[in-house]
Amino acid sequence: MQKVLTSILLVASLLTGGVGAVTAAEQIRKSDEQSSFFERYTNAAQDVILQGLKLVGVRYRFGGNDEDSGLDCSGFVRLVFKDSIGASLPRTAREMSEVGKQVDTSQLKPGDLVFFNTMRRTFSHVGIYLGDNHFLHAPRTGAEVRVENMDSSYWMARYNGARRILEGN
Repeated sequence: MQKVLTSILLVASLLTGGVGAVTAAEQIRKSDEQSSFFERYTNAAQDVILQGLKLVGVRYRFGGNDEDSGLDCSGFVRLVFKDSIGASLPRTAREMSEVGKQVDTSQLKPGDLVFFNTMRRTFSHVGIYLGDNHFLHAPRTGAEVRVENMDSSYWMARYNGARRILEGN
């Protein structure tokens, strides 16, 4: 439960502009370029992220497709996109890497899919980008759906690219 609360607090911090967010008066004066997550991104991206956060703490299960029995990385992403915006994505991370529009790392937006080489083959792992170099995913056997930092040396060395599924994002 503590992991779930920590993940939710981290994402809430990201969504509201970070730890030590400015006062309400200062926030009102922010330009569009500096606005909060909810002002900058589409409702679809918000729906995807909030749906994904509901699954933080769900256990990993290889081949898993549902919350009750467990989820693998692609099962997690598929379930989130289906339940949040009704999108039907392919079953595997590899197949997902061919859907949507390719996105440069510098252009990542919340709701984009991020891909990694975790099994000695490209696009063998997928997660959902949250912003501020954090992503949400179902990592591996013995772990649970969680938020991680893409700046860690492990993820940086395995990053394969990103795809944008959400239109208008």
